[in-house]
Amino acid sequence: MNFKTFRKKNVGFLLILPWWIGFGIFKLYPFMSSMVYSFHDYNLFRTASFIGLANYEKILGDPLIMKAFVQTFKYAFLTVPLELIFALFIAYILNFKIKGVNFFRTAYYIPSILGGSVSIAVLWRFLFKTEGLVNMIGSKLGMEPFNWLGDPSGAFWVIVLLRIWQFGSPMVIFLAALKGVSEDLYEAASIDGAGTWRQFFSITVPLITPVIFYNFVTQLCNKF
Repeated sequence: MNFKTFRKKNVGFLLILPWWIGFGIFKLYPFMSSMVYSFHDYNLFRTASFIGLANYEKILGDPLIMKAFVQTFKYAFLTVPLELIFALFIAYILNFKIKGVNFFRTAYYIPSILGGSVSIAVLWRFLFKTEGLVNMIGSKLGMEPFNWLGDPSGAFWVIVLLRIWQFGSPMVIFLAALKGVSEDLYEAASIDGAGTWRQFFSITVPLITPVIFYNFVTQLCNKF
């Protein structure tokens, strides 16, 4: 087998080689190193010594760790369903042929790009600080000011809201799935007298169920 034939048969492997190199250096190696070091007493100033499961026993015996696990699960199973509901609802609306729809699609996707930026952190702090916009509106409605960022329960809901606000990525996937649903099905349902909500739950949701499940799994993995 000459080089030309070999290259033609293995061009796919050559094209994904950069990804495999990046995966090995930046993901696989750190993962394996962390696993090995988890069984050692190690820092940067002395040689690692093997201690078995002592680190895991210390973690599982710490009540704060268990509390962190509970909060993580609570955060994940609150944000994922709410995020997907908002994403599907907005995608369903943006699937209609309305004027300026491309602008609105972009506007709803931007928070997913800027969600981790410093500007968004400053904006969120401005909204939820003690003298922030949220408390100002609440005071107009007769509510007492609340320390959203200083109180643990308040901070939790602020983070949940921030995460739900970043629903752009699943929205784009839902929008692509909605584009694949045949218009003939909606026309037939309209002739039979089915309203918008009946069409949504009887046609749209069943046909995009695989995409809903995909978004659920990927977003759940992102939360953990």
